[in-house]
Amino acid sequence: MRRVLVVTAALALTVAGGTVAVGAWAQEAPSIAWGKCTDPALAARKAECGFVTVPRDYAEPKAATIKLAVSRVRHTAKDYQGVMLVNPGGPGGSGLLLSALSDYVPGKGGAGYDWIGFDPRGVGASEPKLTCDATYNRHNRPAYVPSSAAIEKAWLARTAAYAKACAKAGGPLLNHLKTVDNVRDMESIRRALGVEQINFYGFSYGTYLGQVYATLFPKQVRRMVLDGNVDPGRVWYRSNLDQNIAFDRNMKIYFAWLAAHDKTYKLGKTAKAVEKLFYATQQKLAGKPADGVIGPAEFTDVFLQPGYYVFGWTTVADAFSAWVNREDPKPLRKLYDDGNPQTAGSDNGYAIYLATECTDAKWPLSWSKWRTDNAKVHAAAPFETWGNAWFNAPCRSWAAKPGRPVDVNGAKAPPVLLVSETLDAATPFQGSLEVRKRFPAAALVEGVGGTTHAGSLFGNSCVDNAVAAYLRDGTLPKRVKANTSDLKCKPLPQPSPAAAATTGRIADDAQIMEARIMKARVGGL
Repeated sequence: MRRVLVVTAALALTVAGGTVAVGAWAQEAPSIAWGKCTDPALAARKAECGFVTVPRDYAEPKAATIKLAVSRVRHTAKDYQGVMLVNPGGPGGSGLLLSALSDYVPGKGGAGYDWIGFDPRGVGASEPKLTCDATYNRHNRPAYVPSSAAIEKAWLARTAAYAKACAKAGGPLLNHLKTVDNVRDMESIRRALGVEQINFYGFSYGTYLGQVYATLFPKQVRRMVLDGNVDPGRVWYRSNLDQNIAFDRNMKIYFAWLAAHDKTYKLGKTAKAVEKLFYATQQKLAGKPADGVIGPAEFTDVFLQPGYYVFGWTTVADAFSAWVNREDPKPLRKLYDDGNPQTAGSDNGYAIYLATECTDAKWPLSWSKWRTDNAKVHAAAPFETWGNAWFNAPCRSWAAKPGRPVDVNGAKAPPVLLVSETLDAATPFQGSLEVRKRFPAAALVEGVGGTTHAGSLFGNSCVDNAVAAYLRDGTLPKRVKANTSDLKCKPLPQPSPAAAATTGRIADDAQIMEARIMKARVGGL
């Protein structure tokens, strides 16, 4: 790999309310010593793996450094189109496996790119890896809804203790885990690869990463696909309140689906009956947890998956039915334990989620405001509001100082492809419309009426073919004048109980798809 000496003047980041000088640096472009990948999914694709060394603090580039784990699957088409960086979301999601994503683009539309997967700073195989308390999501936690002063006090103590553990574990790194740090890391990866521009595919939080990169480095962007768009004007306290309303709506849709298949699951013949059963079961678990460990908080967490995706609807339904109709707790416990492992370092995704969102922007410090806001939302959307509040509550006592969010502006960015389903709960559709406004050359593809979050490359031919066309030659759907999507597709279909809630392509490589389907709770995008 050729090494390029890059000398750059001080960079001023445009943020809401002003500018922040990140500092000047003059350094040799980082390099990557590529080697074999040990992961079977990557090894099967003859991927290369390595590390990029970057400054911990870009304002002091000659001080401490950290390492970013990267992977590369080279292009196979004759028409080479450059590098394609991929981020799965989170923040805190590992993206190392996603260099294999080209396989999922129809018609070999991604074959012209070198696909680059990477673990963001502090994540996965990157060094150091942030982990604070792997047992934080252990069984028998307090109920989420603070129906008593004792429950509220317990959660305030738990969340403050986790923030304190992260302060100890993170040390100086904790002040350098903002989105702008990750964006600068993407720029370092670009330079290490020796290319003038990057292509980028971002899911969920990865869309915000792409938005900020395109704002700060528009000339370095060639093409971008942003699927499941974060509203850049609502990071992050307000966006989490937005999620609560959206998830409650999606759960009502799921309850209606369960009712439609009452012959299979025997959980109620109407959506209201199923919903009533859900909350009654949740209440009973407060007094007698399933298998002695699955209480109301754990029960709620199991049901988050149907709020995110249509994938897994049948699995959760089977577990719910097994408990209600046979008092068999094993399926419920397996779903919870699989999504919340208690092994060393298993809280890495959550720790980084907090480290980024708690410091990208200021959060209210007053607990009375949190209580008032969440009580109001809970009255209309009880499913996950308080669970989400406690998920984010460590931000109240987070050790690192918050910054100011970048004022996202895509006016200088090239044409970008946006994707969203109408009823996406994790990143509500309004966010995609807002990004479309800020990126005047963008086009938005909508899965009309769908509830799946960041669902491109999961087998929806209308959506996936639009992605393939854009990646192949830059073709976008024609942009319309109205504040709406530019191409309307059918959504990913709701599953049939008689079939697995996955497509064959997903089942073919579960590891790659697991990197896409984040098992983070609702706070994780």
